[in-house]
Amino acid sequence: MAKLTPAPVIDTEEEKKELLRRYRALLKSCRRKLDKNDKLQIRKAFDVAMEAHQDARRKSGEPYIYHPIAVAQICAEEIGLGATSVICALLHDVVEDTDMTLADMKGMFGEKVSQIIDGLTKIKGMEVIDPTNFSIQAENFRKMLLTMSDDVRVILIKLADRLHNMRTLGSMTEHQQRKIASETLYLYAPLAHRLGLNAVKNELEDLGLKYTEPEVYNNIETKLKESEPERKKYITKFIEPILEALIDSGFKLRIFGRPKSIFSIYNKMRTKSLPYEEIFDIFAIRIIIDTKEEKEKSDCWRVYSVVTDFYYPNPERLRDWISTPKANGYEALHTTVMGPDGKWVEVQIRSERMDEIAELGFAAHWRYKTGKEDGAEKENQLDDWLKRIRHMLESADENALDFLDDFKLNLFAEEIFVFTPKGEMRSLPSSATALDFAFEIHSKVGEQCIGAKVNHKLVPLSHPLNSGDQVEILTSAKQTPKQEWLTFVVTAKAKSKIKTALKEEKRKISEKGKELLEKRLKTLKLPFNTDSVSRVVAAFKLPNPHELHYRLAIGNIKPSEIKDFRKEKNKIAAEQKKENVSLEEMVSNVRGGKSDLLVIGDNLDKIEYKLAPCCHPIPGDDVFGFITINEGIKIHRVNCPNATKLLANYAYRVVKAKWTNQELISFLAGIRVTGIDQLGMVNNITKIISDEHNINMRALSFDSNDGVFEGKIMLFVHDTKHLTELMSKLKKVDGVQNVSRFDTN
Repeated sequence: MAKLTPAPVIDTEEEKKELLRRYRALLKSCRRKLDKNDKLQIRKAFDVAMEAHQDARRKSGEPYIYHPIAVAQICAEEIGLGATSVICALLHDVVEDTDMTLADMKGMFGEKVSQIIDGLTKIKGMEVIDPTNFSIQAENFRKMLLTMSDDVRVILIKLADRLHNMRTLGSMTEHQQRKIASETLYLYAPLAHRLGLNAVKNELEDLGLKYTEPEVYNNIETKLKESEPERKKYITKFIEPILEALIDSGFKLRIFGRPKSIFSIYNKMRTKSLPYEEIFDIFAIRIIIDTKEEKEKSDCWRVYSVVTDFYYPNPERLRDWISTPKANGYEALHTTVMGPDGKWVEVQIRSERMDEIAELGFAAHWRYKTGKEDGAEKENQLDDWLKRIRHMLESADENALDFLDDFKLNLFAEEIFVFTPKGEMRSLPSSATALDFAFEIHSKVGEQCIGAKVNHKLVPLSHPLNSGDQVEILTSAKQTPKQEWLTFVVTAKAKSKIKTALKEEKRKISEKGKELLEKRLKTLKLPFNTDSVSRVVAAFKLPNPHELHYRLAIGNIKPSEIKDFRKEKNKIAAEQKKENVSLEEMVSNVRGGKSDLLVIGDNLDKIEYKLAPCCHPIPGDDVFGFITINEGIKIHRVNCPNATKLLANYAYRVVKAKWTNQELISFLAGIRVTGIDQLGMVNNITKIISDEHNINMRALSFDSNDGVFEGKIMLFVHDTKHLTELMSKLKKVDGVQNVSRFDTN
């Protein structure tokens, strides 16, 4: 949360009326029936929040209390949570932003509310000791997960909080918008996906794109609006015969067409390097039937039969998530059929129950399973997932960012379904290996795994699995985890367990090295104490004594190399000071440089910089500066493949950057050209590049396959305008279908 802006107490009649209107709307929005005690507790929480935030205003200028009310309403209306969550949402910023404590919360509202609010309260007063391996955002996230492993409502309320912040992000500065939006795309949208909150996920992604790449977002949004009349006409034409046949068959149903989210369209354009005009599945037809739970499966297949009576299905695009629901609880039948005018159309078939679960996720699961928010019986898939989180959190000393990367790895992964020799089904991320499966069975089985039989054939540990595989794990008591295992496992559980086992093994080896060090220091007549060991560690430029012990034990450092380093004390101290330079000193050092082309920082001063090799920014690109530890400031494009991760995890090391146009310099850029292969095509393309634009090419490669070609060209341009003009001319070459820029690594 941003720091609150003090302002006068809410005293205008208009604001009092608006506050009352919002409070009543909150009560009406509760999907679950509230009893008298629920209403009293919600009113009590509202009064406490009102008093706590009475002097605060948001960046937009409106009373701060509007925010917790809005978060509570999202929890109740859009996620389907009950009274306990509404109370916690109203109070979620009280402990963080006021003098009230968790003990106060416990006294007024009980243990459960206090526990959830603790999970929602950020870590305070923590100093960044080493910015290369520590992130406050990552530690906050891990803290939430620790609480979530006991109560998933922590993360559901946090998602509601983030959704409202994204909806009101317009009042922030552009730099803050980009940081918060990047963190949302990196962490919160994948979490919403994993918890089955489809509507929340889509909105978070769309808003994230709106603030990280506004031009792309606005372009797609405009094209969707322009094509809306034509799209509606086509949907009506597609639906008409199906609707009539389904009603005649006795179905009660809803059927409609819905455009896909802007972010999903953008993602397809990016991954397939296609322009908007060539993305054909812009919308999907959704058929929702009102039927009893015991008849859902058969009725959905009956609907599928009716649809395919009218339109020819693509057999490779049938997805049965009714027989095997997704890990996030999603159930539906998806098929892609050939509609009128030769267009492929995706059709989603589900029941009313499935539809509510698809939109509200596990909160809806609880309702159908127990009827109440605090029911003891919870959805099995959710329990399994939370169990995995507990396993991951067992390694308490895990680097926060490593943990975050491993955790995020499995949030968006597609699933495969694999069977044990006894026929038990296990869900794993796609591209999971035999070793991942072994750890899924049990940690001990994974640690002692020496091989596997997949469909009765012997395979190595790194063998990737496919849906439907039957896997038997082979073990040996002599086997121990190896470092190279980390290169081919993909599940967070496997990675976490392997890292823990390797650390324990390294610790045991280090004990032998510690003995060697003690003997060596005695030979040199030096005391075996913290001061002596620290000098040796500093002399070898190692991060800690454990690493020194380990290297001694494995022979990487010979005992004879250890000398009396007391004489070099001053030199070592100078080196340590240089290595431990603060973030402020680093910025101060680089501010002395000169640059005629880029200005950086809040005051947009001229600072020395380097261009990041991962995205090769050129003048005209939207960029930001990233303060590295050893290489000063590096400039990245805002749509760099690494930008979202950098902005999400290291926001405190990001600075503003803006191009000026004071000097004409050439910058390396890459463009991809695809189309129909014709005689003289390469000559036509290179002629435009060299003759008409006087551009130097650094590399050129063309590949032709069955009449279709793809060319990759590395060239030097002055800025984005220069590059855009060139790409426009290349698109006019006969046979060229698409010209796009690609990142040059």
